Amino acid sequence: MSHPGTSRGSGRGRRVRSAAIAAALALAAAGALGGLAGCSSSSGSATSVTAGPTATAAPANGAELTPAAFAAALKLPGTVILDVRTPAEFASGHLRGAVNLDIESTGFTAGLAKLAKDAPYAVYCRSGNRSGQALAVMTKSGFTHAYHLGGGITAWQNAGGEVVTG
Repeated sequence: MSHPGTSRGSGRGRRVRSAAIAAALALAAAGALGGLAGCSSSSGSATSVTAGPTATAAPANGAELTPAAFAAALKLPGTVILDVRTPAEFASGHLRGAVNLDIESTGFTAGLAKLAKDAPYAVYCRSGNRSGQALAVMTKSGFTHAYHLGGGITAWQNAGGEVVTG
């Protein structure tokens, strides 16, 4: 019986498939080792607003990002970090440099109206729910470069992300 990508009577298909499996296993092993190395407290690999890699391009408008991708995107020039939680939540811990604009306040829409619609906005909340709602409002209001943190600050902290208080 012939399988797609193989030639009847030749071992080439089996060799290609075996090489692909070996390459996948090697990548998986390298990823596992890299993940273990990243868990070390001395590695300095915590998710950070200031340290670590910078994204090579801005995320798509409306995108939901992982903590690592969010951290990299935050470092792009001109990015405004927008925390849409309540002032009490913000005071209990937020990302360094974040601006608080509570989506649950009556002044949310008025606050958005004061912001430049073409600036890049990194939006987050506690779990990703309110930031997703804020992102929908922002997109409908004409913001063209806004994205949010999937899982919110909870995911950020679980990834080792830095949080400041005050």
